[in-house]
Amino acid sequence: MNVSILYEDDYIVCASKPNNVVVHHAHHSRNVADEASLLQLLQEQCGEKMYPIHRLDRKTSGILLLAKKSEYVAKFQELFMNNQIQKTYYGIVRGHAPESKIIDSPVKGRDANVHKDAETHLSTLKTVTVDIPVKPYDTSRYSLVKLMPKTGRLHQLRIHMNKISHPLIGDPKYGDKNHNMMFLENFNCENLFLHARSLEFLHPYSNEKLEIIAELPENWNTVFERFNWVL
Repeated sequence: MNVSILYEDDYIVCASKPNNVVVHHAHHSRNVADEASLLQLLQEQCGEKMYPIHRLDRKTSGILLLAKKSEYVAKFQELFMNNQIQKTYYGIVRGHAPESKIIDSPVKGRDANVHKDAETHLSTLKTVTVDIPVKPYDTSRYSLVKLMPKTGRLHQLRIHMNKISHPLIGDPKYGDKNHNMMFLENFNCENLFLHARSLEFLHPYSNEKLEIIAELPENWNTVFERFNWVL
């Protein structure tokens, strides 16, 4: 599998992570022998070790920032911690989402007993009503949404969309199984429709203003054609 490199300089590499690829294997992972992680794929492709600066879920596609040396990681992580990096995601969700909304709702951390503040800014880009029945309705409705998280909690976007009754399509944990099945049966798509679309930030070493964009995966284009959506 060839990983698309979106940007590279002396300090970082910005790669476009495919859907259903883990960034790195956890210790004692059972899947190490069965699949290559993104870090393994990049090391094989580029011939050098890289260090992830932030995370993406296995099922989320799109932009991932990696440092070329471990000592570079901290300065870039400060951008995330200080909300100095603008992350923009695209998602396809069930129903007609509100035109705009700020979702300010705590999310459980890795310790399930602790809730942490979480904020997501949503805007709806496209909507559609499809003549394909999904129980209990005779038609089905979907939205293309732009999501801008202001915090970086585990599964934040997936949880927030479910919280406002517009779960992401293809989400096996927080989604709607009937609509997930509709996409599988009609479009042959079973991936999570959540894509890290762009990052905007001031490079802490070069002082250059960067905006890096990751094109949507091919199966999104299949859905766009069926829904007559053009960005």
